[in-house]
Amino acid sequence: MLKNIIGREKEKQYLNQIFKSKEAEFVAIYGRRRVGKTFLIREFFEGKGLFFELVGQKDVGLRQNLENCCQSIQEAFQPKLPLKQPNSWKKAFYLITKLIESQAKNRKIFIFLDELPWLATRRSGLIQALDYEWNTKWSRFKNLTLIVCGSAASWVIDNLINAKGGLYNRITRIIHLQPFSLKETSKFIHSLGVNLKSLQILDLYMVMGGIPHYLRQVKKGLSSVQIINESCFDRDGLLFSEFSRIFKSLFDQAELHDNIIREIAKKRSGVSREELLESLGLKSGGTFRKRLNELIESGFVTEYIPFGKSKKDYYLKIIDEYSLFYLRWIEPIKNKITMGTDPNYWQNMFNNPKYNSWSGYAFEAVCMKHTSQIIKSLKLEGLSMGIGSWRYIPPVKSKEIGAQIDLLIERTDNCINLCEIKHTNKLYSITKEDAKNLANKILMFEKRTKTNKQIFLTMITTRGIKKTIWSDDLVDSEVILDDLFT
Repeated sequence: MLKNIIGREKEKQYLNQIFKSKEAEFVAIYGRRRVGKTFLIREFFEGKGLFFELVGQKDVGLRQNLENCCQSIQEAFQPKLPLKQPNSWKKAFYLITKLIESQAKNRKIFIFLDELPWLATRRSGLIQALDYEWNTKWSRFKNLTLIVCGSAASWVIDNLINAKGGLYNRITRIIHLQPFSLKETSKFIHSLGVNLKSLQILDLYMVMGGIPHYLRQVKKGLSSVQIINESCFDRDGLLFSEFSRIFKSLFDQAELHDNIIREIAKKRSGVSREELLESLGLKSGGTFRKRLNELIESGFVTEYIPFGKSKKDYYLKIIDEYSLFYLRWIEPIKNKITMGTDPNYWQNMFNNPKYNSWSGYAFEAVCMKHTSQIIKSLKLEGLSMGIGSWRYIPPVKSKEIGAQIDLLIERTDNCINLCEIKHTNKLYSITKEDAKNLANKILMFEKRTKTNKQIFLTMITTRGIKKTIWSDDLVDSEVILDDLFT
């Protein structure tokens, strides 16, 4: 079965440790919706013992969830007599306990509670019942592994991982499942029988990210442009209306989450907390911070500190590729699509100036997610001490020219790599004007940060750079797209 799990090497090693454990294990797994949590657990543990799975249903009552639970118990444990449906989670878990006790003590048993936030509805009593059963019974079964899963990551963290009640400090293992890297995405696409080159895979990644459920839209014989057009710009396409479904499925009151995402997405370089509050017309408070944390933990937003700034000066940035693509490209023309006009929209937009501008920003974001591969390519594994970005906006009426560094790598050997990132379909040629701008960036960085460290200029491009007198004079090192797939 493990051959069906693409990538996830660290997670597979971790799950193997859990499988071989001689003690009861309580595992919490969380991550962005559609990232493959359920698939990973099913593929790894099914067939290795008794596997009980209960999937929560959104917007159904306690009775329906208990009915589903009873059916799952029947299928997994196969008791000799039909079961009477329990009317509470306490009775449901007690029934599971009795059935576990009837199994051979050397038989591995896996209890998988998927989408737990949908099971633990308000006043359902599930958390209290789970707390009681784990502490009094299940934790004593050395052959038992309890796995709880949820896409509402902040709920999992608040109610389980950082629980303050009876489940405090009861979680034995935590897995935060991330989207695929470019390397894993390439393997996944090839596992579908589709052979696409790195630039085509990058095009898909800039739209879908490393989300397996989205990447299943890839079809043999179609280019990345055709796949994106079919998935995103057809009213029956999976990603045409996915944006609204995501937040409604994750959060009970999704309006503020939606507003936060939209405001942050307006600025590609990120937005400060103060700017975000002002644009939303809100004051700092617990509600805002909670909603923001939910977006961060669920994999849509990240906090970062620009180079030379303190922790209190953090910025916020969207890191979910699909959300950015939807707001930038799909939503503005939704009405045209539903009216059946422009069925070849993405084919027509591909490689025009608007696309070229967006692809540059999108490639920068992909590079920021693959900094470990960039460091490896530059042979800086033992020297890298920090990753960041930097920008300088001159005062109004100043004669100075502003500057922005896409990515910088601070090193332990008193050096800094300033990385310039460029997305092109051919070799990138540094012109005289480009060279002037690059030299200004280095000059302004040294001047404004007052650094005495050695500066090296690194070019990160899709195809590589064309050798010119300007590149020979300025560029110290190169990273190309293929290096990000290692």
